[in-house]
Amino acid sequence: MPAEKSVLTIVLNDPDAELYARLIAGRFPQVRTIVALTPEYMARYLNEADALLASRFPIDLLEHAKKMRWIQWTGAGVDSIMPFRERIGHITITNARGIHGDIIADFVMAGVTMLHWNFRQLLRDQAERKWSPRFVAPLAEKTLGVVGLGAIGATIARRAKSAGMTVVGSKRDVSGLVDCVDRLFAPDALKEMLPLCDFVVLALPATATTVGLIGAAEIARMRRDAFLINIARGRVIVEAELIQALDAGTIAGALLDVFQQEPLPQGSPLWDMPNVIATPHISGSATNYAERVFAIFADNIERFLTGEELINVVDLARGY
Repeated sequence: MPAEKSVLTIVLNDPDAELYARLIAGRFPQVRTIVALTPEYMARYLNEADALLASRFPIDLLEHAKKMRWIQWTGAGVDSIMPFRERIGHITITNARGIHGDIIADFVMAGVTMLHWNFRQLLRDQAERKWSPRFVAPLAEKTLGVVGLGAIGATIARRAKSAGMTVVGSKRDVSGLVDCVDRLFAPDALKEMLPLCDFVVLALPATATTVGLIGAAEIARMRRDAFLINIARGRVIVEAELIQALDAGTIAGALLDVFQQEPLPQGSPLWDMPNVIATPHISGSATNYAERVFAIFADNIERFLTGEELINVVDLARGY
């Protein structure tokens, strides 16, 4: 569509940009889309953009984005924006929170089961043709703790409760009850919560107050037979101190989907630790991910065109 006839120009910088362009054209024929997958195309077309769909902001091209008023993030976490948030404070940022809860809860509960039954050892036994029966307590006798009870953490809590587990949780605002959470803890009471848990799930954003939240002191508060699960951000854990604790048997094991450096370096000891399941940041990767994002994106396009308040607006001061 010619630029002069459009009421909104959106630059699309995402692996699924062509799909987003088709979806937008089908619902909003008056909106102009520009697929810009390379830095050269971004530099060429950002000056025409009212909005940007992306998972990373090209800060080096900010000078070209003089018209930009809105960025739709294709993920939930916006920690990569935080170092330069003062420079884009005039731009409204919206994210895709709310689309990941069910698929990440699937991942977490699968991981809980694998850790609880020690499936890594079962698979090793199978490979070696060993017949090694064992007894395992029901999950309904176990306690799962969720650190961060936003949309994802709350869904995990509901899923754990449906398995009959006792569920405890930590969140910034403890003034009200949270569905399916038996006991709430404030952030400064996290060390009181950790000893109660058989499984600790990290489901909080990476912000100035949460980076390095789990280190040697916090891990030492966990039980030796407890497991740590991280589907948040790698920087929430002090990774070197976690590795030391896993090697020493301070805790029983971990399921890690995120890491301080991604891809996980080939030299990381986490690859080979017998009590670790390491996965390549896939817990939120639903097969229809783009369609899920578009449900939010389309709502926001409609709101943008009609002058209504956008949904999923990120508070850059808080970082989520």
